[in-house]
Amino acid sequence: MSQWTDLQQLDSKFLEQVHQLYDDSFPMEIRQYLAPWLEKQDWEFAAIDVSFATVCFHELLSQLDEHYSRFSLQNNFLLQHNIRKSKRNLQDNFQEDPIQMSMIISHCLNEERKILAAAQLFEQAHTGNIPNAIVPGKHKEIDLKVKNVKERVMDIEQEIKVLEDLQDEYDFKCKTLNNREHEHAAPNDHKQEKMLIQKMYLMLDQKRKEVVNKIIDLLNVTELTQNVLLNEELVEWKQRQQSACIGGPPNACLDQLQNWFTTIAESLQQARQQLKKLEELEQKYTYELDPIPKNKDILQDRTLNLFKKLIQCSFVVERQPCMPTHPQRPLVLKTGVQFTVKLRLLVRLQELNYNLKVKVLFDKDVNEKNTVKGFRKFNILGTHTKVMNMEESTNGSLAAEFRHLQLKEQKNAGTRTNEGPLIVTEELHSLSFETQLCQPGLVIDLETTSLPVVVISNVSQLPSGWASILWYNMLTTEPKNLSFFLNPPCAKWSQLSEVLSWQFSSVTKRGLNLEQLNMLGEKLLGSSTSDGLIPWSRFCKENINDKNFSFWLWIEGILELIKKHLICLWNDGCIMGFISKEQERALLKDQQPGTFLLRFSESSRDGAITFTWVERSQNEPVFHAVEPYTKKELSAVTFPDIIRNYKVMAAENIPENPLKFLYPNIDKDHAFGKYYSRPKEAPEPMEVDGPKGTGYIKTELISVSEVHPSRLQSTDNLLPMSPEEFDEVSRIVGHVELSNVMSQPYNI
Repeated sequence: MSQWTDLQQLDSKFLEQVHQLYDDSFPMEIRQYLAPWLEKQDWEFAAIDVSFATVCFHELLSQLDEHYSRFSLQNNFLLQHNIRKSKRNLQDNFQEDPIQMSMIISHCLNEERKILAAAQLFEQAHTGNIPNAIVPGKHKEIDLKVKNVKERVMDIEQEIKVLEDLQDEYDFKCKTLNNREHEHAAPNDHKQEKMLIQKMYLMLDQKRKEVVNKIIDLLNVTELTQNVLLNEELVEWKQRQQSACIGGPPNACLDQLQNWFTTIAESLQQARQQLKKLEELEQKYTYELDPIPKNKDILQDRTLNLFKKLIQCSFVVERQPCMPTHPQRPLVLKTGVQFTVKLRLLVRLQELNYNLKVKVLFDKDVNEKNTVKGFRKFNILGTHTKVMNMEESTNGSLAAEFRHLQLKEQKNAGTRTNEGPLIVTEELHSLSFETQLCQPGLVIDLETTSLPVVVISNVSQLPSGWASILWYNMLTTEPKNLSFFLNPPCAKWSQLSEVLSWQFSSVTKRGLNLEQLNMLGEKLLGSSTSDGLIPWSRFCKENINDKNFSFWLWIEGILELIKKHLICLWNDGCIMGFISKEQERALLKDQQPGTFLLRFSESSRDGAITFTWVERSQNEPVFHAVEPYTKKELSAVTFPDIIRNYKVMAAENIPENPLKFLYPNIDKDHAFGKYYSRPKEAPEPMEVDGPKGTGYIKTELISVSEVHPSRLQSTDNLLPMSPEEFDEVSRIVGHVELSNVMSQPYNI
């Protein structure tokens, strides 16, 4: 059974998470049409290899052509149109950058697997297959409270029917008695009838009081339940959404909240109708000390206010603004590039379908009085309005998705657009959404706001813009604090370390472990990483350790290097990555000769990786490190192949590969063999005319390092490095084309 088939069998709360993965950049309909083919491709490799990505891109287009032909035979005009439109969009977005498409597909498939795993865990927890599994008791408690509200409303409905019947009977008896007073009857008969009517009056009065009191109790219980939903559950969902935006765990779906909100809204609407019914009964008959007119206005106002508040809070941004080309970096928008954003009303009432027209505004609350000097202004382009409906969503929610919005900066002639205290990537903006609910005798204005966004004009500003989004959503829950970076608060290391780990786990299968985080903490805080405070400038603006780049740009460079060249090795845990040179020596000193580990360079802004190995000289450990490999070298030769073929030119110019075991004791070929460009095999016999008669001898690129003669103790051994010399790493002399036939010694 395919992954896509498994996903479609999940509960709606998990299916909603699947829906949020797909948008116009890679539509779900393509995922549906090409499910078996998509799942057979190695998208992780395509995401780091431009040649393979290009092949996959063109094969995907061919697959779409086949489906188009199939739909043509079926005369299915609509599906033909959708396929043609999807193909055109893919060509527009990814023709020049097929790797970006591969990264998006790889991300979607990985997230699907996470959703399947979460669904399986959830199912096991509820069936008791996981020992000590914690089923969310709080949600069960809320379920009971919401159910209690609904049951109380139904009970009042029955009580009002009883009251209406009782009042009708009382009215009939009164009229009958009045008619009989003109007739000649025994005095005792009149007396008995009057006593009966008096008794009915008391029953009617008591029933009215009971109904009114039950409505009061209903509103009390409803208000308490609604406060839990609005002040706790909805707030927690918004906080989880902030975390998910910056790489945290996927946010729990909104379906559960929608069910609760809708039940409360329906109950309040029913209570309003019940109060109208009481008003009708009052108009038919009232009396002194009647409880209905005494409480009617207060109850109507209270019911209406509860309903208004619920509706207003239920208008949320389900999916924050995001460029489809950068799905893992929401809230950073580039001028001239389309972005998407999705709105949702958590109250699902059929009468609201197609009756809410949403308008989008940019920086609605920003003016000269509440912003800073030089604050840039933008026009929003594209369709500004959208009608909320239930048909666009698969789960029947009331939603509106804006898919083709763009920003264009307003240029002031002859003046700079940003000359204030904030740099472009610290300047926060917001999108506001307005609509109005109109019903007979009821008008409710609804408004919601996106999380703050950063607007860039060049993709080179994306890393700094993303740093601002990380810092804001890590440290505050205020949705409209656009002047946040005028005086940004410090972050605790415990907060920042978690967010840093998310940056890796959100784009790979592995976050950062405690040892890796400790090394990063030392870079930011010095020797103590208990839970010190880290200023914004230290994280993103100041050069670190006398380098010409900041801590965050260094991390960003490593992330890009991993995504494009090292993702498989990182996922497998082959790369230790973040480790100081002192720790490196401590780990390697007692290992057998040829043991090596992989770490990221601390001196490269764009990301680089190196390896260090240990040798023995006079029973003392000797450490060697190679000059770090950057994306330039890794674009020419994969890192596993570099490790496989790496040579050191030592005694008598005899090349040797010093790398034997990946730390702590893993055979090199066992650790990296599956990633070699060709299997490890015996040398092929030489063909005079070259392979397949080409006339050329096979060659391959290898990395060769030269050790200076002064480092040679003998023809066999290398002199040890002192700690002071450790930083003077062996230089890569270059990539050498290694022939299958070697008649001459290596000359560097």
